[in-house]
Amino acid sequence: MAFDFKKEYKEFYMPKNKPSIVTIPPMNYIAVRGQGDPNAEDSEYKAAIGMLYGIAFTIKMSKMGDHRIEGYYDFVVPPLEGFWWQEGVIGVDYAHKDAFQWISVIRLPDFVTKADFDWAIEEATRKKKEDFSKVEFFHYDEGLCVQCMHLGSYDDEPATVELMHRYMEEQGCELDITVERMHHEIYLSDARKVTPEKLKTVIRHPIRRKG
Repeated sequence: MAFDFKKEYKEFYMPKNKPSIVTIPPMNYIAVRGQGDPNAEDSEYKAAIGMLYGIAFTIKMSKMGDHRIEGYYDFVVPPLEGFWWQEGVIGVDYAHKDAFQWISVIRLPDFVTKADFDWAIEEATRKKKEDFSKVEFFHYDEGLCVQCMHLGSYDDEPATVELMHRYMEEQGCELDITVERMHHEIYLSDARKVTPEKLKTVIRHPIRRKG
């Protein structure tokens, strides 16, 4: 049976729809950076998603070819995630999506080395005849965070974020969003197939203990 990150690490991918504090270990990702409104037609964001999945499935299906990745095990491609920020804004201003800066990512299994990643870029470029030069190997150590499952439209996220911030303060913590620690979302639903009110999104914010 293929390894499913969502099932094996429920504390990271399937939190309850009430805030909790969690320490996230370092992880490696397939990543593409960009900017602008993700909902715009022909947006950078939509192109980035295609590139991410192109590399993710190249790695997953490597078992069918000649390239052997040491320690490989079959896995379910993890969900799409995103780190978001806007210049001069702490948190996210949902009214100005055109100002978004983002890093769109998919988690890599731990057995994937930088050398394996570089092979996947070359292999996908050769097979798909597409440019994958914007795709990067991204290491991120997220650390202490407050998180919550958000149910519903992305535009309604501020209400969930408010609950998260109130909870972290009650637990003796404060927000620690910086240029290196960002607003983080994990998308458990396909927005193309699910109505807005049924969307499931993990929202995660970096925090620190007061004092």
